[in-house]
Amino acid sequence: MAAARKGLGRGLESIFADEGGDEPLAPREGPATISLADIAPDPDQPRKSFTDKELDELAASIKARGLLQPILIRPVEGGKAKYLIIAGERRWRASARAKLHEIPVIIRNTDPGQTAEIALIENIQRTDLNAIEEADAYTRMKEVFGRKPQEIADAVGKSRSHVANMMRLSALPADVRAHVVEGKLSMGHARALLSAADPAKLAEDVIRRGLSVRETELLVGTGKNFSGGKNKGDDKGPKAPRKTDADTKSLENDLEAALGLTVEIDHGKKGGTVTLAYDTLEQLDDICRRLMGTAV
Repeated sequence: MAAARKGLGRGLESIFADEGGDEPLAPREGPATISLADIAPDPDQPRKSFTDKELDELAASIKARGLLQPILIRPVEGGKAKYLIIAGERRWRASARAKLHEIPVIIRNTDPGQTAEIALIENIQRTDLNAIEEADAYTRMKEVFGRKPQEIADAVGKSRSHVANMMRLSALPADVRAHVVEGKLSMGHARALLSAADPAKLAEDVIRRGLSVRETELLVGTGKNFSGGKNKGDDKGPKAPRKTDADTKSLENDLEAALGLTVEIDHGKKGGTVTLAYDTLEQLDDICRRLMGTAV
């Protein structure tokens, strides 16, 4: 069963093993080739957002090289589709754009509960989710499946502090969540807005003024800066927004998603700095373990 579990998270087998038996996941069939018309997306999939750009890029790759990695599906009855997608909806959508009629699949016979949890973990580990989708996935694992933060962390290969930090984002208002999904706000901005009296209103101001994460924290009134002290001009609000190019912003967002921390990059002609902002000693301990290469 070692091969069958590959890619499902280092702790997934222990999660299902706790529910009984030495064979936690039903044996899978495949790989096989199935018609696209017989496959449908699962409405409970954790990932909801797909951009035309990413689908077009993947479709072009599939046209040139074919679909190299099968998608994971399960059989269903009583509907138009014969199978529902467990993991791989993005590849399924891109294959349709590439005008493929059949695609390689792995068929997994699982119950709905296992299917949902496998889908969550697969999507999280493939880093296809934006920060809000990842936060909602962790929250669902906790509320629907009764998983503790440490169990979730073990299953997806993340630290407990990362999981806990991400789950907090699920409490944001719908408008703020939408801004994060659309890329108008980073995960760092979203975390800063959690403590705002009116996160939705403040989010609009942050976007309009192009404020950095640090400036957003000051605007919220946390009194934080990256050195951990107070700014003399905090009561006057942030100064002119820091100018950051699109590539740097994208890298900041990627690092924030990977670390679950606020990240700011200041780059100049003679080098620069990467600043990680933490709120708790647990987060600091996590940073130290990662930098020293110690197992999380």
